[in-house]
Amino acid sequence: MSAGSHKKTILLVALAFLVPVLLAKLALEQDWFNKASTNKGQLLNPPLDLSVLDGTQRWRLLYILPEDCDKACENALISINQVWMALGREQDRAEPVVIATEVSDDRPAEHLQQFPNIRLLTSSQQVVKQVFKDVPTDGIFLVDTMNNVILKYPLQQEQQQAVLHSRDILADLRKLLKLSRIG
Repeated sequence: MSAGSHKKTILLVALAFLVPVLLAKLALEQDWFNKASTNKGQLLNPPLDLSVLDGTQRWRLLYILPEDCDKACENALISINQVWMALGREQDRAEPVVIATEVSDDRPAEHLQQFPNIRLLTSSQQVVKQVFKDVPTDGIFLVDTMNNVILKYPLQQEQQQAVLHSRDILADLRKLLKLSRIG
């Protein structure tokens, strides 16, 4: 074997190891793919502390009643109830919760009577603003057992879209319940 072909072989072997590493580094730096994010909701980073409003040691599906309860509000109430019901034998580890403030629409109270599983909390608007700071409250939230509001899901005007979106919430909650030993 000549010295030229020996150098050529060493160069090819080195390239065989270096090219994949360089391509992987380039793919990470250029954001060519999703970086292992499997949750369907918007991750709240840092999480919000809900302990001033509710100290329950369960996972919670949380909705804050707005001033005017429109179709999206009604769909949110249906969604949190349906997601909780779909948990089946895991229902005792989670709970649907609705927070009403002094400015919340009174009409959903009738709606909530249809869903005896939803717990209604009352709070002042000031405390809700203190907890949610700069995060808009127009969504469904997922709260962990340590009272951290960790995920937010957008509201849906169309009932069909709300049903499809409920599947995303359910998928995230089931995954978290599977990984969690608490609650």
